[in-house]
Amino acid sequence: MDVGFMMLFASYGWENCSDAQTWHEELRLAELAADSGFDVMWSTEHHFEDYSFCPDNIQLMTHLAAKHPHIDIGTAAVILPWHDPLRVAEQIAVLDFLSEGRLRFGMGRGLARREFEGFRIPMDESRGRFDEAAPMIIKALETGFIEGDGKFFKQPRVEIRPRPQHSMAGRLYSVATSEESVESVAKLGDVRIVMFADRPWELRAPIIDHGRALHLKHHGRPAPPPMLTDFAICATSNDQAEEWARQYQGMFTESNFHHYEFLGEHFKSVKGYGGYQQKAEFARKTGGDLSGAVDNFMKAASWGTPDRILRELEKRRELVGDYELNVAFRFGGTPMSVAEEGLKLFAKEVLPVLKTWKAADATAAAE
Repeated sequence: MDVGFMMLFASYGWENCSDAQTWHEELRLAELAADSGFDVMWSTEHHFEDYSFCPDNIQLMTHLAAKHPHIDIGTAAVILPWHDPLRVAEQIAVLDFLSEGRLRFGMGRGLARREFEGFRIPMDESRGRFDEAAPMIIKALETGFIEGDGKFFKQPRVEIRPRPQHSMAGRLYSVATSEESVESVAKLGDVRIVMFADRPWELRAPIIDHGRALHLKHHGRPAPPPMLTDFAICATSNDQAEEWARQYQGMFTESNFHHYEFLGEHFKSVKGYGGYQQKAEFARKTGGDLSGAVDNFMKAASWGTPDRILRELEKRRELVGDYELNVAFRFGGTPMSVAEEGLKLFAKEVLPVLKTWKAADATAAAE
């Protein structure tokens, strides 16, 4: 199994935590992960708030690619509606050249109204902008030329320089949480969907299966395994891990509801966010009581001793099939000591076992 380390750059839940401290500590964890056997370092793109603030993950990964030349780097994700496709294609081509083909390019369309407003872009346009930009960029990275004649991006044909030096085949990802997003990504080709451990995997499995069926329909071949992004509390005691998980995964759930305004009503009037409207309506019916949401988060995310985490990840594989894993250790006010020790324990006792897991189709072929 391929296992990544996820960087959030979040200060929600910490008291008097400066932006500099948040970044220094996240980079310290990245250094540990790079030296502990993880396959790739990933980072979000988020703006303006404590929830997560890495406004330029391409720039960040350029730094990390130079500092840690033995590990892959990835964007999870570049939010395409907030960017010009030409500039994204150029930046990705440069970073992939500098990293000698170690870049994994992940895309997304965004969800937070605050961020769209900051960029002066209507949320109503997010689906259209993503659906135009994504194929333009993917094609540009393969051919070396970008062009477009859509509603949002009327791009004359120009050449990408420096020319892309490596095929991005097998290194393309896109966040896809809703059924609509899964359908959009399935049309792009061999792009891995990215999902987050924020609700029970029994609820995610049908959407993942739907994406696999659509990929097979559109391209006549099996879809690549999805990447599942986790938020882990790893400890030597299940009781201690559960206590920390309820506190810190709970705080992260709160920050998620705050940042995306799931208790608001704006999703009713925004095109392309029907699935989130349902989530918002359910949240309002509970009167803002997030205990159910926290319980669901804890059913999906990893917490416990290494043995418990491995057993739960195996159950997840039985439910959703093969997947790549991407793990964050610092979120929701998790103390640096808990995050650091959890990462070390995970790397020592969980990671080596995950590395032995082979894809089901590969195992069948070997037999």
